[in-house]
Amino acid sequence: MASPSSSSSSSSSSSYELRFDSGRSSLDLLTTAHPDERLDSVGRLRAWLVGSGLVPAGTPLRDADAAWLAAVRELRGHIGQLVRGELDGRPASAALERVNALARAAPPAPRATRRADGTLARDLHADPGCHELLAAVARDAVELLTDPVARSCLRRCEGDSCPIIYLDTSRGRRRRWCSSEVCGNRERVARHRRRAALTRV
Repeated sequence: MASPSSSSSSSSSSSYELRFDSGRSSLDLLTTAHPDERLDSVGRLRAWLVGSGLVPAGTPLRDADAAWLAAVRELRGHIGQLVRGELDGRPASAALERVNALARAAPPAPRATRRADGTLARDLHADPGCHELLAAVARDAVELLTDPVARSCLRRCEGDSCPIIYLDTSRGRRRRWCSSEVCGNRERVARHRRRAALTRV
């Protein structure tokens, strides 16, 4: 018999997957709070750091612990306040100050290493610490919000009750949803049901 935790995790697996389709690592970090907390363990944090491209696969991250998890969640909150405040025309001064402070640290230093097949691959000079990784995400947020072209591409998902913000780099800037498969599909199903209801009347 499956345990309650395993059954609940399997039933919500589709909404529990980490997402990397927002266009920037700082925006991808915001998706980890929706629809439920996705950074709920150090293992999930490690997976997010690799999936976001902040660290190459196989990076040890030996010092990663619960304090890292808390620090990344805290940064997520500041970035969320800052980005949404900019979109709403409500400057989030405290969040801006904190993101700027975290961006001052040096991010992880990359290097190219030769693989056995002769190709070059990205690696890091050293196993990064928490402050270095926070700096990388904070700098991404700073660069995003201070780049007029990138900032003009910021969009809110039009899905019902979806808070996700993404960069619309589609042709004609016509992207409406954070995900065509998730929110876009829900909207298509809702339209079909409305048409079916009108037909029955």
